[in-house]
Parts: sequence; C-alpha cells; structure tokens
Amino acid sequence: MARAGNCPMSFRPHPVSRGILLDRRRFLAGAGAAIFAGLGTHSAAALERTDALFGASCRRPDGSYGCAIFSERGEIVSTVSLPDRGHDVAYDPVRRRAVVFARRPRTFAIVFDPVSGETLQTLTSVEGRHFFGHGFFSPDGALMYATENNYDAAHGVIGVYDVAAGYRRIGEFDSHGMDTHEALLMPDGETIVVANGGIETHPDYGRQKLNLATMEPSIAFIDRRSGDLLDRQLLPSHLHKLSLHHIAVDAQHRVWFGGQYQGASGDAPPLVGFAEAGRPLALTAMPETDLAGLGNYIGSVATSRDGARVAVSSPVGNTMLILEAATGDILSRHALRDGCGLAPDGSGFMATSGAGDIVRLEDDDSPTRADLEWDNHILALDAVG
Repeated sequence: MARAGNCPMSFRPHPVSRGILLDRRRFLAGAGAAIFAGLGTHSAAALERTDALFGASCRRPDGSYGCAIFSERGEIVSTVSLPDRGHDVAYDPVRRRAVVFARRPRTFAIVFDPVSGETLQTLTSVEGRHFFGHGFFSPDGALMYATENNYDAAHGVIGVYDVAAGYRRIGEFDSHGMDTHEALLMPDGETIVVANGGIETHPDYGRQKLNLATMEPSIAFIDRRSGDLLDRQLLPSHLHKLSLHHIAVDAQHRVWFGGQYQGASGDAPPLVGFAEAGRPLALTAMPETDLAGLGNYIGSVATSRDGARVAVSSPVGNTMLILEAATGDILSRHALRDGCGLAPDGSGFMATSGAGDIVRLEDDDSPTRADLEWDNHILALDAVG
C-alpha cells in the first residue's frame, strides 16, 4: 500500500495538558444541582467523598462494553454504554465533558457527561479513517485531537475537531509515521509528540499486522501551528520490531515511551526509554529478571504529577515498575494480575487490571475490586480538594 504525503494545516491548535487540576466546589457546581440530585445514592456519595476522579473503558459481566468514572477509593460514580470495546479517554475541563475512543479498528467515539454518565453525542470517523484509541483537548476546550489511521494509504494522521461546531472534523495533519497511537502536547504548548508504532493494519484484515519485516516505529515532534516535522527519531535498525505505542512526559520534558516487541519471543530487547528533540532515543537498561518479567510488552506509561517518577505496566507479565525519571533506576516493583492502566494520583500512581482491581501502587491499602474488567488505560480527570 502506498503511503500518504503531508496534509496541509488550516487551523491553529492550542496547548493541552494531561493533568487537569480542579477545585471540588467548581466541579460540583459545574455539574449542576439537578444532575447531582439525580444521581443514585451510592454515586452521589462517592462523588461527595472523592478527592480525584478517573475514567477508563471496561467490559461488564454480561459481556457488554462501557466506560466508567470512578473515585480514588475505587467507587463507581457513573458509567456510559459503548457499542464495542473502548480504549482511552480524553477530558475537556472547560465544558466538563469526556470522550472515550474506540479501540482500533473501530470508528466510534462517545461524548458523555462524566458525572451523570449521559451520552451526549456519538462521533464516527470520516470515511477512510478509523480511531487509534487516543485523543486530547486544547486547554480552552475549543478543539479535540484524535489519532487516526488513513488505512488505504497506510499512514497515520491527527484528526482535529471543532467542539463548538458539534465536534465537526475540520482537518488533519500528518503524523509522520504509521500506527499513530498516542499523541500528547509538550509543556511548551507548541509541540505535539506522537508515538508511531510502525505497524501497518487495515480494517479488511481486522487487527492483523501486515508489515512486521519492514516496521519503522518512531517518536515524532510536530509543530502544532504548521504541522511541520521538527524531529523524528527512529530506533536502531536491530530494534525495528519494537513498536512504540505509549508515552508520558517527565519534569525534564523528556518523553518516556514503552515498547511492544513484535520479534521472536526468546529475544530480550530493552522496552523502556525516552526521547528528546534533537537527540537520539535513549534506552533504559534494566536488570535481566525485571526485563524478563515484562514479557516483551509495555501496556501503559505514566509519569507522577511532579514528573520525578515514571510507571510502566505489563499485563503480559502481570507486573508494574516505578522508575526514577532522573536515572532510570527501578524504585519499586508491583505484582498485579493483568494490570495495565496507570495514572498519576496524588504523590503516587493509580492502577487498574483486567480482573477489576483498582489499586494505589505505593499505598498499603488493599485493592478495591470492581465488578468490571478494566481496559488498558486510565485518565485522571481531576484532582480536587
């Protein structure tokens, strides 16, 4: 399949931050007294008690799919139904709306009220595109960005949506790679960083990987105003099968990434590292036993609120590691069966598992168990109080 060329930019994106800090009274006031009063007793009590809210896709006991909003105590505040499996969640702090994106190669995204769980709008990707499962909002809530696949051209794009116009898609720009998975805005507010996994897929073949012999994963830095490529970094050629899907930014503005190795199971490549514009990718060495325990698969990456620590998860290896960002040294190890979701929580990290666990990794409290199977990612919607 041919690759697409660069797409022109006709808009001006705005900076966005993954960490949304809100005051409790503002959040509850914004929710509206009528909505708050309409919540069930359990949900209202959970919202009243909470100091933070998180969102994650899930599967219910009856096999149906949804997205749930829950507190740091593990109490469910609201849920919204999905037509199929979801992936990650984006949050608009201005309108206090959330969007859950479909897992590839699905084409839906659901806009909903995180307090009440009311579905507000269903979005469908434009013809010739499907969602890759990740997105984010500009800080003023005017624009939503979504990673998408231009599948006939085997190339990734960032779709841009005008929120006030009913989430109308107003354009796209080139991701400068394929398998464009997670994208974030750097702290400078001008640079978008993209994890291009390098794997070609097409909806006609489901989730089949079509180009493992010629993969070219990359981390791309893109000017948010012009769409120009500022820097694009590739792994060494012998690691071209290390697909880079998930990223997080630390206090030094380094972009930490986690890899999913598509080579022989007996290989033991490094799986974690960081990128800086203008410098080669840096790979983090780990003790052999820790590396083996990750099962050649990193499912999520998160940084602490102060950016001093990095957490990575492996649902394949049933383990999570917390690293010191400054050195890459492993600070702690946490066993969690099918654990994948990670998000900053206070001074530590919140984690979820496919078995329904919700746990604070650096807390001695026992995990909370929800009657849900959590999907791969958590978004910290707010930290209030």
